[in-house]
Amino acid sequence: MTQEALQQIDALQTRYIAALDSKDMAAWLDTFASDGSYVCIANENEESGLPLALMMDDCHERLEDRVTYVTKVWAGTFEDYQTRHFVQRIACTPKGGDLYETVSNFTVFYTDSAGNTGTLVCGRYVDQIVLGSGGAKLKSRRAVMDTNVAPRYIVYPI
Repeated sequence: MTQEALQQIDALQTRYIAALDSKDMAAWLDTFASDGSYVCIANENEESGLPLALMMDDCHERLEDRVTYVTKVWAGTFEDYQTRHFVQRIACTPKGGDLYETVSNFTVFYTDSAGNTGTLVCGRYVDQIVLGSGGAKLKSRRAVMDTNVAPRYIVYPI
């Protein structure tokens, strides 16, 4: 594990949360590799081996669909909210070649249109990250929520 690899991985994490906290869905999509995937699942389902997930974008085309839904299809149909992500990498393991597996804890706060702030979800990211000449990209991100029921609906990826 090199310091350069860790820096690329941490920079990817920063790009990911900055994209979501600024509601830049195109930048969010850009954090994924061309064969990337994203799953957001409750820990209860994860531990039980149940494939039922809040969001299951198992290929890049579905990631693109997620962006379209948030920015065009659902635009103006939900009470918007602001997120703030706090993430801490707790493990990073080389998997051979340019592939790494990381585990990071996360907490996501939200502020509604009335200015009320609360905890949206917390949990862990389990990621497969590939390093390349253009920087690190997510091959897969599994957002495992400790929170089984969020205090409000979730529109944006976690």
